[in-house]
Amino acid sequence: MNPLPRLLRAALATTATAVTAAGAAPPVDDPHYTPAGFFDIHVCNWPDQPLFLMALFSTTKFKDIAGIELIAPDGSRLGPMDLARYRSAGGSGADEKRVMITHYSFPARQPEGWYVARITLKDGTTYLSKDHVVKAVLDFVKGHRPADGAEGVTMPTALTWEPVPGASHYQVYLRDEWESDRYLLASKIIAETSLPLPPGLLKAGGSYTWRVHARNLNGSPEWGDFNHGSLAREARFTVAD
Repeated sequence: MNPLPRLLRAALATTATAVTAAGAAPPVDDPHYTPAGFFDIHVCNWPDQPLFLMALFSTTKFKDIAGIELIAPDGSRLGPMDLARYRSAGGSGADEKRVMITHYSFPARQPEGWYVARITLKDGTTYLSKDHVVKAVLDFVKGHRPADGAEGVTMPTALTWEPVPGASHYQVYLRDEWESDRYLLASKIIAETSLPLPPGLLKAGGSYTWRVHARNLNGSPEWGDFNHGSLAREARFTVAD
């Protein structure tokens, strides 16, 4: 597996179409799901780079997949997903789940509309999964408390920030500055703009960095996990001795 960078860590009647020898459609009404797994592609606003598209395919059937090809709304080829680029989503053995992740630039023409993932299995079975994308910029979280650069703060009991216009959900990543890339805490997806900290998580005299991922929603048969999100820069603070 190629390791992922730390930065990687989102009801229409349309249905996913399964192209099989029997012509059977998957037994779901959400176009993101097929018997092979779940597809989502969304707009990412990250620091120091242009807007881009992040595609994800979540599956327990990764050993059966020969390839996944993405098709833009105008019918042009966006490119393949990198099957070797993934993160583990839990489970073991037959229940192991992988989330394959690939970044794409916006297509030159018709960047908005329904994107299609064509999933081909090793036995020749093919499934089509779809996600609707509207190109939009979600602002970065601001108003961090503790503030970026704060030194010797009283032991915080929560991390808070200002609401982002257009965002309804957030996820927080906290790490000890001296623990390299390991996250001390990666929160669940929350609707609040405050994350209580477990007692004893932070230490007196410690140095910490944290960042917030904002997303416009949390799950939809049209938009998938979400349509657009932003990942704020890390904010740093130290705790008083």
